[in-house]
Amino acid sequence: MISLWNSSLQEKISELHDDTWNIEIDETIVENSPARDWHQYISGSFAQFRCSLCRKTWGSKRVRVLFHFHLNTARNRGTIKVRRFKQKCRRCTEAQWEDPNFPVENIDVLVERLVKNIRVKCYRDNLGETNRSSVFIGRVNGPHETAHCEACHKGVCSQAN
Repeated sequence: MISLWNSSLQEKISELHDDTWNIEIDETIVENSPARDWHQYISGSFAQFRCSLCRKTWGSKRVRVLFHFHLNTARNRGTIKVRRFKQKCRRCTEAQWEDPNFPVENIDVLVERLVKNIRVKCYRDNLGETNRSSVFIGRVNGPHETAHCEACHKGVCSQAN
């Protein structure tokens, strides 16, 4: 999964001056608690889930993604940590937190938004306001279910009550 994120980042890396950036999944990063000299960016997109118990699949257009990033200017090296918030199956009583499966187009949109955020925060570039929309696949018309949303449980979801 990280290879999709990395390949998307590498396609957009030319916008990040002459620095080398890498991206890694880190399920331990916490909202509003980036390490010293690190920045935070939170975004959201559509993703699909599959229950590891009953195999039910569902889509959600409110999947939160937390990024922490840091540019080491002495080494011309940037590090991005990404946490993809999970959801639980509403059918299973012993449901596990399931990882989101983002369509490639939505990973590209998320990384594009992230790169713009990095350019503003690390390089002080002035980019104005432009945002590409996420792609929705399948039927997504139900209510947001906070009981099954990890981001709601962690206070990161914009839909939390």
